[in-house]
Amino acid sequence: MMILSGPPPRGRTLQTLIVVVTLALALAPLLFPGAKPLNVAAKVCVYALLGASYDLLLGYAGMVSFAHVMFFGVGSYGVGLALYGLGPSWGAAALGLAAALGVSTVLALAIGLLSLRVQAIFFTMVTLAVSYAFGVLASQLDWLTGGEDGRSFRVPEVLQPGFRLFGGPLFGVAFNGRLISYYLVFFVSLALFLALLRVVNSPFGRVLEAIRENPLRAEALGYRIVFHRTLATCLAAAGATAAGALNAVWLRYVGPDTALAGSIQIAILVVVVIGGMGTLYGAVLGAAVFVVAQNYLQALLGALSAGAADAGLPLLTGLFHPDRWLLWLGLLFVLAVYFAPAGLVGALRSKDEATP
Repeated sequence: MMILSGPPPRGRTLQTLIVVVTLALALAPLLFPGAKPLNVAAKVCVYALLGASYDLLLGYAGMVSFAHVMFFGVGSYGVGLALYGLGPSWGAAALGLAAALGVSTVLALAIGLLSLRVQAIFFTMVTLAVSYAFGVLASQLDWLTGGEDGRSFRVPEVLQPGFRLFGGPLFGVAFNGRLISYYLVFFVSLALFLALLRVVNSPFGRVLEAIRENPLRAEALGYRIVFHRTLATCLAAAGATAAGALNAVWLRYVGPDTALAGSIQIAILVVVVIGGMGTLYGAVLGAAVFVVAQNYLQALLGALSAGAADAGLPLLTGLFHPDRWLLWLGLLFVLAVYFAPAGLVGALRSKDEATP
């Protein structure tokens, strides 16, 4: 059976854009030298996987969950605390990841079985309550998690910045531990994204879409709605846990601000909505747009503000002030939703279908 089962992304423009983004991420160390571009590329990979796993719930199963950031935090804390307590070894990282996946699966199973038998709004409220409780717990257990300060830890030697794979640079790039860490994040994210793509293109994925469209009819046809939704919750939780583990390894730090912040849950939702719900490919485009805007919009506004000041336009100088980058980011999000309600993927598909 093919990994990429089902049809490819519809539309030549969408296919080209997906290929361009993937190649840009694969060649990021060669195309965009420097610490910040590499950090941005790694964050795009993590958020693409995180958004794709959330889209399995929101876009395909039609369930709104606020616990996705909790599963992300479980992965981050699982790997981070294992490396902190057991030392920088692959065995410790594997043990931490296995424990995190086990905890996430149990939590997702409990949430699904306890809340999916009733109305969908109850599922949303339960995920919000559990996520909030987990965040408070992580902050209060100072002896284990480090509280608000979090934990810094060392990674295996091959991932440390001082490690050198070759004696000198290759193609002008030093293949050190930092670069190896990036490609670990990239290839694991790519492999898990393809696995999620295989899930949504399977009969299970088609059943999820049927349940999303008309749960009563799907149940009348004999499909077990609670089973399918609970399994989707567990699969999405596993994807978010893996993304959290990759994020912790890349940052070499885990704390509430990087693993359990409410802004992360908002970012996940923004990524999925901008890219297009129920497409999975939209998570890749949405992550690229969101993360690049988040990191470079402030610098762009600074340049515009300086240009307006030189031109003697005080109103524009204040309007484009770099401190107002969140305002502009929110405005861009509103415009994207208004003019492309189906997301970037939907807009590109409509454009290609309208072109003769």
